[in-house]
Amino acid sequence: MKVILFGATGMIGRGVLRECLHDDTVTSVLVIGRTPLGVTHPKLRERVQEDPSDLSAPDLDLAAYDACFFCLGVSSVGMKEEEYRRITHDLTLAVARTLAAANPRLTFVYVSGVGTDSTGQGRSMWARVKGQTENDLLELPFQAYMFRPGIVQPVRGVPSKARLNRILYAVTTPLIPLVRRIAPDLVIPSEAMGRAMIAVASPGTEVAGRTLRPKDINRLGGAATRHN
Repeated sequence: MKVILFGATGMIGRGVLRECLHDDTVTSVLVIGRTPLGVTHPKLRERVQEDPSDLSAPDLDLAAYDACFFCLGVSSVGMKEEEYRRITHDLTLAVARTLAAANPRLTFVYVSGVGTDSTGQGRSMWARVKGQTENDLLELPFQAYMFRPGIVQPVRGVPSKARLNRILYAVTTPLIPLVRRIAPDLVIPSEAMGRAMIAVASPGTEVAGRTLRPKDINRLGGAATRHN
């Protein structure tokens, strides 16, 4: 399997990248982003560019890829809806439409979130924008899956890029066991996110629908072969 990965410098993206590099079924990974990873691996190819949605370079050969794992995203805190929509919806759809045109057999996995509003009528700005993004992706002629994780727990040394998130994880990590007892499926290890993405893009995997919630992601992440 050949994978294109967006958002590899973020915590979820780092976890997904780690699993891709450790999984024997993934033969190559193309990372596209604005910031260098600082990672080298025989399977890894990196493309650093100001506009991640620009996939016009002829050497990309988009039709040769089997899956795209789209982990790119920003927090809506302090952002106006227009700006948040431009990054969350418009950039995502620019990438997705280009990939769908190049290879309608591609599997596209989009990281959304618990609470996403598919109706577009809710009061939460981020949920409405994420919901429209999901809806528009599902209309494209490829196999799209919406991942709606709850709490993603960084494991295996996977860091968080944002300082605020690092502080938040440091404070909340001692509470994870309690959360697991109360809502065992809400917490998703970062490695399970990566394995679940690989699973949905692998032939023969049984997936219940196109929208995957924490329980679905944990099930698929646990069912995928581990390479640790």
